[in-house]
Amino acid sequence: MKRGLAFIIAVFMLIGLLAGCSGENKAEADKTKDGKIVVDFWTFWGSETRRPIIEKIIDDYNSSQDKVFVKHTFLPWGDIWTKNLASVAAGNPADVIVNDINTVAQRAENKQVEDLSQYIDDSFKQKFHPHLWDTVEYDGKSYAVPFNTDTRLLFYNKTAFKEAGLDPEKPPATWAELEEYAKKLDVKNGDNYERVGFYPLWGSVGASSWMTNADSGKGFIEDGELTINTPKKVEALNWILDWKERLGENTVQAFQAEFGSEQANPFIAEKVAMWVDVGTFYTQLRDYGQDVDFGVAPIPANEEGSGNWAEGGGFVVEIPKGAKHPEEAMDFIKYLTDVEAQKYWSVKNYDNVANIEAAEAALNELEGPDKMVYEATVKNLKQTKMFPVPVEYPDYHSRLNPHIDNALLGKTSPEEALEEAEEDIAKMKKE
Repeated sequence: MKRGLAFIIAVFMLIGLLAGCSGENKAEADKTKDGKIVVDFWTFWGSETRRPIIEKIIDDYNSSQDKVFVKHTFLPWGDIWTKNLASVAAGNPADVIVNDINTVAQRAENKQVEDLSQYIDDSFKQKFHPHLWDTVEYDGKSYAVPFNTDTRLLFYNKTAFKEAGLDPEKPPATWAELEEYAKKLDVKNGDNYERVGFYPLWGSVGASSWMTNADSGKGFIEDGELTINTPKKVEALNWILDWKERLGENTVQAFQAEFGSEQANPFIAEKVAMWVDVGTFYTQLRDYGQDVDFGVAPIPANEEGSGNWAEGGGFVVEIPKGAKHPEEAMDFIKYLTDVEAQKYWSVKNYDNVANIEAAEAALNELEGPDKMVYEATVKNLKQTKMFPVPVEYPDYHSRLNPHIDNALLGKTSPEEALEEAEEDIAKMKKE
């Protein structure tokens, strides 16, 4: 018993000692040994491509001044969002975090992010693309700063175009031309496809993108009104189903089963002749598809004159609610979104940055295919729509997507699916 009691006492003493050490380390972590304020910066950029780029920017900032030291904390995609919300609730969040651009208003309404208005004036806002700045405003206040965005382009194989008797300098401009070209680009061996000209749900694109494209750039909620069950969106779903019917379910599934990244990407492997993806897809193409002669173009318009509309996403940098060092965090954010850092990010990633001057400066440093792709993405932003989630319809996608999936699986007609979706989402409106 005495030995057992002694063991228990020893355990409690050790726990107390460790707790004391933890508290001491936590206190010391607020500052470096030379007195700099430590700013904890959370990102999900841990790949071989992006991690060195963001850490170079951080190192440059740390060397540029003597008051703040930014520490980079990498968290895997998905985990970062969960841990951010948990840390805000616990009162010990990061100082700066990279977060989704289309859900800033949701976090602002839920008091999960700091109001940055006191640090921002009109001259600062004007540095960024207006359609991106709109995403960070809520109730007349600014809750984040745009970092980057994206747009979708049509990548096409020029060699395959020549083989099919198509002009490699004239990519399809409309949906009708896209279908016409795709049939010519298909290569079959008996009943089996060796190459598919195009399939609308392959790449970084989904049914919602085609529905937006068909409906003159309209999303599912416009100015607070539901615009889900529209004739053009129904038309888009029927159009996608026509592609599946022409190729056959077995062909679609067989090709998808082989999809991967790098050399296994079907466009890079030259098993698909046309492919919709974001501009940064070029980094894979550059590194693993050196022999692919390709071009890029806007997504074909539903019909001539209707617009080459694409969906856009991206990320912001923000200060979680309750962060200990908001002023120092904002100083870093201003550096991270200024010309030099943004230009470096874009040149290395071919990524659309939010800072207008930086995007233009990046073009002057690029050449050849690098410049061709990046210039195409910058031009394409004029026909790229952002769809911030309205606070009146939080998480409406969770109700919309199952209806779209049912239509694509043939469980219900597109007309019925979108009618039911609009009725379902109307019920969730928050007053």
